[in-house]
Amino acid sequence: MTETSLASPSLRSALRHLWQDQRVWLATAAILGTVALFDPSQAAQSARFAGQALLTTAPFLILSIALAAWAGATGADNLIARAFTGAPTLMIALGALAGGLSPFCSCGVIPLVAALLSMGVPLSAVMAFWLASPIMDPSMFVLTAGVLGPEFAVAKTLTALGLGLFGGTVTHVLSRGGAFAAPLRDGIGSGGCGGVRIRAPKPVIWRFWAEPDRRAKFGRTAWSTTLFLARWLMLAFVLESLMLAWIPAETVTATLGGDGLLPILTATLVGVPAYLNGYAALPLVGGLIEQGMAPGAGMAFLVAGGVTSIPAAIAVWALARPQVFALYIALSLIGTFTSGLLFQIWTTLA
Repeated sequence: MTETSLASPSLRSALRHLWQDQRVWLATAAILGTVALFDPSQAAQSARFAGQALLTTAPFLILSIALAAWAGATGADNLIARAFTGAPTLMIALGALAGGLSPFCSCGVIPLVAALLSMGVPLSAVMAFWLASPIMDPSMFVLTAGVLGPEFAVAKTLTALGLGLFGGTVTHVLSRGGAFAAPLRDGIGSGGCGGVRIRAPKPVIWRFWAEPDRRAKFGRTAWSTTLFLARWLMLAFVLESLMLAWIPAETVTATLGGDGLLPILTATLVGVPAYLNGYAALPLVGGLIEQGMAPGAGMAFLVAGGVTSIPAAIAVWALARPQVFALYIALSLIGTFTSGLLFQIWTTLA
């Protein structure tokens, strides 16, 4: 057997990984290039939009990347993971509460989720945080109360907590049967190597920079995580910009009028592709509610737009294995429809 033939498998593996690393950048470039052929100004606007969005989320990205790299380099990831091995109910409740108070959007929460899962935090607690986070935060509560009223703001807050608790509980029940043992895709954190399982205890060295191997691990983890998040979030933000530009918000929300279950179901499904910034959507939904749109449909549209939008779904798909992605989408849709239905019932009875 020749030296060339011995090297061939390694070469093919290297080329395959190189292609997997670059295909997202190529897809983003292809989208912008195609748009530039027909609408150069929109291509420039989309590129600026994506760049500005990355800069806006940069503080959260840097914090999450540094946290993941620090935990791996020091060995603290095992301690963090073991902190979540107590009562599952308490961990799920804390995850939902933290999500309802955190200032993360559906894409911005991705790096923190990746860091938590790579540390070995159980998927159930992370899922509770993951689902609750994009729906509500303190500033959103104040604005929602001002535009749609305190009742709507409180209901949306309860929806965030309820969806987090529901998603975390369902995930926990399924995980007890052995499902989702490794939620992260291969090459992301410890995905593929038992990401949610507590790893063998290792000594914790807080001053990791004093050891060359730990310094090197910190650098490798930070760099690989940065590249991964940057390429997928760039694609998500480019798509978001095109959706905002080509799908008028008024046209989308105008389809949500009427009474009964159908408007709520329509709002749940329309909220998936029709991404609206949570703040920008409030006055539009408020105006339609004043014109007779069912409040439950308004609630469903706002929740779906934050949790299950296409940009968010792309980020989730890049991070998690297909079965976890499917679970996330299913929990989001079921929770969104249920929240709209319950809010409609409440407003009717009130």
